[in-house]
Amino acid sequence: MTATVQQTGPDPAAIFTELYGYEPHGVWSAPGRVNLIGEYTDFNDGFVLPLALPHATRAAVSARTDGVLRLHSGDVPGGVVSLRVEELAPHSGHGWAAYPAGVAWALRAAGHPVTGADIALTSTVPTGAGLSSSAALETVTAFALNDLFQLGLSGPELAVVGRRAENDFVGVPCGIMDQMASACCTEGHALHLDTRDLSLRQVPFDPAAQGLTLLVVDTRVKHALGDGAYAERRAGCEEGARLLGIPALRDLPYASLDAALTTLAGAGADESVIRYVRHVVGDNHRVEQVIALLDAGDVRAAGPVLNEGHRSLRDDLRVSCPELDLVVAAANEAGALGARMTGGGFGGSAVVLVEAAAAGAVAEVVTKAFAAAGHAAPGVFAGAPSAGARRLR
Repeated sequence: MTATVQQTGPDPAAIFTELYGYEPHGVWSAPGRVNLIGEYTDFNDGFVLPLALPHATRAAVSARTDGVLRLHSGDVPGGVVSLRVEELAPHSGHGWAAYPAGVAWALRAAGHPVTGADIALTSTVPTGAGLSSSAALETVTAFALNDLFQLGLSGPELAVVGRRAENDFVGVPCGIMDQMASACCTEGHALHLDTRDLSLRQVPFDPAAQGLTLLVVDTRVKHALGDGAYAERRAGCEEGARLLGIPALRDLPYASLDAALTTLAGAGADESVIRYVRHVVGDNHRVEQVIALLDAGDVRAAGPVLNEGHRSLRDDLRVSCPELDLVVAAANEAGALGARMTGGGFGGSAVVLVEAAAAGAVAEVVTKAFAAAGHAAPGVFAGAPSAGARRLR
């Protein structure tokens, strides 16, 4: 097994100086994330258990006072995107630049005195892989502007700013998990987040210490959450909660799930709504199961829970794809402890919990299975729980 994504990449400060002709005021970093368990639960006020990846977006940034926002990405073809902060408006395009621009807009909309910035970005977070490259971009921008303009906002508050940028400015109806993971994760832990009140707990998770590896397998199938499928599932979940007379699906206890599904059927709910409710309530329960296992030091026993989660995502939520299903099947056949797709689905990545000694062999089996099926080779790397957003210099 070899890591197929570099963890450092080009120095954004050097790029900044070359682009703008002076040295940046600072450099910040925000990681991508992978979600161990708890998918499509965050917009249902539910529970999630992500961890930060070693792969991150880095930003060299300086504040400006003239209302100009200049943005450059070393990972996207094209030059500097120049905007005026007072002219920023939701759904106005700008491609990749909408994500950092949306952060500036959201901060200003909340009354914070952001008067412009020069920003140079580099990233090792794979785009379209379900590893939250957009949240890393939002979070690193939010942390930099918070420091430079001395706004005094906390990590969770900056995560909320990032979510508003993605929801209201870019137009993707995501939940809060990705931004909170990028902003608040700590090394050697998974983040148990209650997405209703944003209370969080760092749950010790160190696979290497137990002779395990958490492989992340990027299928190379690009997904796009703005295409309506995500929004349709969100609407279906909200309809299920409405028919059940509860504020959100997190308010339905797992023990009451079967009775609730019968109630939905009797109320004439669409069968997709019934499936979505079954998945969300089940995945909230699976988050609790995995946390209990991590607290007990029995990480290996989480493998079957991952498998169960994938079956639910595949069959009830129907957000998997042939390539993701192939990763899970091939990995399990090769002796993995468990595996599931992670992220929004329709492509992207899967996580595989495996004995460290078998990680290379499992990765090889998955890669050969892709070749036999005529798919492009997947990217495979170890997802070591890493640090969240921070200032580097």
